Amino acid sequence: MRLNFLYGFLLAGLFSIQSNCSKNKHSNSSNNGNNNSPGPTVSWWMTKGDQTALLQKQPDQTFSSSTNSYSLIDVDTTKTYQAIDGFGYALTGGSAFVINKLSAADKASLLQELFGNGENSIHVSYLRISIGSSDLNSSVYSYDDMPAGQTDVNLAQFSLSQDTVDLIPVLKQILSINPNIKILGSPWSPPVWMKNNGSSIGGSLQTQYYDAYARYFVKYVQQMQSNGITITAITPQNEPLYGGNNPSMVMTAAQEADFIKNHLGPAFQAAAIGTKIIVYDHNCDRPDYPIDILNDASARQYVDGSAFHLYAGDISALSNVHAAYPDKNLYFTEQWTGANEAFDGDLKWHMKNVIIGTVRNWGKVALEWNLASDPSFGPHTAGGCTECKGALTIGAGITRNVSYYIVAHASKFIPPGSVQIASSTVPNLYNAAFRTPDGKKVLLVENDAATTYSFNIGFNGQLITTSLPAGAVATFVW
Repeated sequence: MRLNFLYGFLLAGLFSIQSNCSKNKHSNSSNNGNNNSPGPTVSWWMTKGDQTALLQKQPDQTFSSSTNSYSLIDVDTTKTYQAIDGFGYALTGGSAFVINKLSAADKASLLQELFGNGENSIHVSYLRISIGSSDLNSSVYSYDDMPAGQTDVNLAQFSLSQDTVDLIPVLKQILSINPNIKILGSPWSPPVWMKNNGSSIGGSLQTQYYDAYARYFVKYVQQMQSNGITITAITPQNEPLYGGNNPSMVMTAAQEADFIKNHLGPAFQAAAIGTKIIVYDHNCDRPDYPIDILNDASARQYVDGSAFHLYAGDISALSNVHAAYPDKNLYFTEQWTGANEAFDGDLKWHMKNVIIGTVRNWGKVALEWNLASDPSFGPHTAGGCTECKGALTIGAGITRNVSYYIVAHASKFIPPGSVQIASSTVPNLYNAAFRTPDGKKVLLVENDAATTYSFNIGFNGQLITTSLPAGAVATFVW
């Protein structure tokens, strides 16, 4: 699934932005003229690649009319782009398992830290879960497994029982903290009796089971709802162009379009299910896949948007799909941090591409992969990912890893309903700006240079001057 050998090459990928965002300026001029009165106070938090600062609050600064020759990131609230649905992680079955092993007090404290709205919380607002098992479960299962040679076309044996052990209880506790959290469900494989190879690895969905599989999704959404869990959206197949994981399945764009327009879409409509259907859910090297589906008007009517990973390709692929279908939403749904990757390298690359890159290319959601794992990067299936590092390592204690800070720099300060606004492009300073529902301005910045970089942030004709060490990231709020 996660194609480890490609990961190291992605650092060479180009970064693309919305073409109509403000360009770099080298003065203190800004979009609304000069203002000699003291401006707003800026609070900001920084994480350094050497981990000497981890989401650490820095001294406040105040906008003023001072001038200098440093590069300027000018923030312009008059130019707006897409609304943000949220930032977060995949709550895999393995994540739920290790979280559920904590004491009741430790689990409650951790979930408040992740999903609460307090000063010491990071306000995670969006989760991805697997429909059936992913490769980060301890074993492979679907919700309708049958003995070899048997089928269950009527889905009489459908059951969420395996998810009731860890996943559903953890989700219920999360929902008690944040009832508005959004949840995306993705299957790694349907029941193997529906597949042409009878295996949890690879193969394709047999056409005679398209209808049964659509009803499988209906049952899933309805039974999760009966447990008090609303599924915001689903993708028909995780990583449909890779069949080497356990579990996995291959589904071509033509097959996915057929499944959606003739089975899944009508089934959701008939059952009055409002869960969104999001296509693709795979790498940025194949934007033709979602575009091919959206080119089919019969399928397009049921499709909310497209989802991407970045184990291959460039994040600018999202803008390519937006250009073709600007009325359809874009989501970034998975990127792992590896057991053998360095904190500083992952911090830079993920902030530049997964967080800033997604939103600068019209994405509404940016999700990192696994929320939590044990010290051995488990649990996982036989043949599943052995090097996927959780945002949290949960063993004798709880360790917050690089993915925790990558997401926290966005999720803590940019709530759902925020809107991306224009901000200048500056060499080496990858950035994105937002206006929150309560009117605050938020600016994310990553210093991609090899040295400390001093720069200005401009707003309403005033500026502050600040600096970031090489590879550091910061969130500015005013």
